Amino acid sequence: MIGITEKQQAILNFIEKFMEGSGMAPSVYEIAESFDIKPPTVFAHLRALQRKNMLTRTSQARSISLNRRQKTRKKRPMHMSFMLSIPLLGRINAGLPADSMEYKEGEVLCDAKIIGEQNADKAFALKVHGESMRDMGILADDIVIVKQVENVNSGDVVVALVDNATTIKSFYPADNGMVELRPANDEFEPQFYPAEQIHIQGTVVALQRVF
Repeated sequence: MIGITEKQQAILNFIEKFMEGSGMAPSVYEIAESFDIKPPTVFAHLRALQRKNMLTRTSQARSISLNRRQKTRKKRPMHMSFMLSIPLLGRINAGLPADSMEYKEGEVLCDAKIIGEQNADKAFALKVHGESMRDMGILADDIVIVKQVENVNSGDVVVALVDNATTIKSFYPADNGMVELRPANDEFEPQFYPAEQIHIQGTVVALQRVF
């Protein structure tokens, strides 16, 4: 392939094979070990491949995504997992509504089975700040995977836009055209808003946590 060295092509092939076999991208250290080279050398190759638009990656672990994969990958057996790269749009507040989330901080990998491979453009990730959803297991600094939906059901955990700020709560329709955004922590009070003041940006379908 023009513009790509033999070693870079070999690394691309290794990444693709690794992703097909494990359903996730390899780490820099796994690439280094496979080719018996040092991690800084791997970083240099990856940066070169990024400049040549062959892959994208962020500072997140296992965040490599092959740009050519959509065109060249073979049909996978139905039982195999496939990881999608979705945008990480910033922090949200799990207590009171926080600032607008329209800022992309990077990308995260998400199992395609969670959102559907055809719905990759309808999914995004957000970092949680606060403890109001603690009793549902959603903790500060967790990354929640959010899927944009047309309809929201009572009890869904949603990302809601209120007064140009975002919050994560359980959604419950209330009386008189009101909506309750309910926390999962007794230290926080439920929030009630007129339905027309709330824009549901999506429902939380999964979370990721780094220990």
